[in-house]
Amino acid sequence: MSAAASYTLFETAIGRCGIAWRSGLVVSTALPGADEAVTARHLLRRLPDAREAEPEGAAAEAIDLVRRLLDGEAVDLSVIPVDLGACPDFERRIYALLRDVPTGRTVTYGELAVRAGSPGAARAVGMAMGRNPVPIIVPCHRVLASSGRSGGFSAPGGVTTKFRILQIEQAGRSGEGSLLFDNLPLAVRNPSPS
Repeated sequence: MSAAASYTLFETAIGRCGIAWRSGLVVSTALPGADEAVTARHLLRRLPDAREAEPEGAAAEAIDLVRRLLDGEAVDLSVIPVDLGACPDFERRIYALLRDVPTGRTVTYGELAVRAGSPGAARAVGMAMGRNPVPIIVPCHRVLASSGRSGGFSAPGGVTTKFRILQIEQAGRSGEGSLLFDNLPLAVRNPSPS
């Protein structure tokens, strides 16, 4: 039997996020809901036995990195240790590939499917994004429809939250200066490669 999970809510530039951890690994995150209770319920839906606690170790480091990212710093969240063991193999492959997409860049559902060796599985990639247990750490907000439009976003706040995070990251498609979100231009620049 695995150890019980712990969780906490923490303030960021986009509101109070949540994080849950167990045995030194992040097991769930939540983007801001309508209020703190909604954010906590989102975490507890996956981990009903989790108990609120002060973050330590990997959880404390993850909170610091998420805050810095949402403050506009180009940090690498792929260094945060996560437990995706309960996810099916295909989803774990997709999540691993997505964690390699750097801050300020985006990828399409179809491109992720091809990278995973499953061309034509864009819809399955979209379903995996909807089940992502650690949004922002596995940056599902960086996945767009092939048209450059937002596609969906099942985290609290929906596409508006996705839009805000991509604006903070100053995201752009390779070589393009703007993204389209449901016919609304997202006028952000594509960062220069280092």
